[in-house]
Amino acid sequence: MDKAQDLVAEIEALGEKLATAREMISRRIIGQDEVVELTLSAMLAGGHALLIGLPGLGKTRLVDTLATVMGVHGGRVQFTPDLMPADILGSEVLEEGADGSRSFRFLRGPIFCQLLLADEINRASPRTQSALLQAMQEREVTVAGHAHKLEAPFHVLATQNPLEQEGTYPLPEAQLDRFLLQIDVDYPSRDAERDILMATTGAEEAGVDPVFSAEGLIAAQSLLRRMPVGETIVEFILDLVRACRPDDDTAPDFVRDAVAWGPGPRAAQALMLLVRARALLDGRLAPGLDDVIALARPVLIHRMALGYAARAHGESLSGVIDRVVARVTQSEAAA
Repeated sequence: MDKAQDLVAEIEALGEKLATAREMISRRIIGQDEVVELTLSAMLAGGHALLIGLPGLGKTRLVDTLATVMGVHGGRVQFTPDLMPADILGSEVLEEGADGSRSFRFLRGPIFCQLLLADEINRASPRTQSALLQAMQEREVTVAGHAHKLEAPFHVLATQNPLEQEGTYPLPEAQLDRFLLQIDVDYPSRDAERDILMATTGAEEAGVDPVFSAEGLIAAQSLLRRMPVGETIVEFILDLVRACRPDDDTAPDFVRDAVAWGPGPRAAQALMLLVRARALLDGRLAPGLDDVIALARPVLIHRMALGYAARAHGESLSGVIDRVVARVTQSEAAA
């Protein structure tokens, strides 16, 4: 009983600290509450996030603010068509000593940080994009046959321009799956845009202070994994993810007709972690069905693809996911 009470006290204390962090972030990021919540959820869950939106919507500003508030060391890579993997990971250089001896020394690239902003990631070639794969999954990089550990915690927040823009390359499916969730950054409302104008065009801008430290963030990630998740939520997550796979027995006909390939086990893992994070940010002790429903689209949309016929008929992945969520929710209510 004491352990349960201690866990409740820890969760409540973390919830208060997160409320302070959100208030601090809102000083500089105005009118993007859902974007802030999803990005914080990804960091609490120990994962990476892909932010998609047009230039000038505050994605880079958000990452800079998060690095300060969460107390982590940030790094930035501007992805361009001529960027090479060594520009991200680092490289071995041959050095000659005073005695004439020669040896290789590893020069670390910008990926050696705790919060990496991969800006406009889809402007680089697929070869360069794939340089992040090992780092995102295993928290280490291999250069010239030698493995180099990355500092904990390690998060990648990548920004991506819409694929319709000139000079963009689609991200490989293997890399997309390593992002815990996809966050769509839309234009602010008129009132929010007015507040942005007033806050950012004056003589001074609002400052932010650290609320967490790197050690505090790691402790929060550990606590999150100890949060209880009810059996109903677990089954709902499994039903939802499996229903999005066109070759699964439980997939509805419209999924079989529209979806070329569906989400793998990482999608269910992401939902299990993120529903806890959403509950924490909302000041609750355990997640509910509403958390799964709210996170379904951000977690699933980049882990699925429409077939050619579905695209030709104007189908959208978001529409398919919403229909699956409605169907699974209805089945859950009827059970």
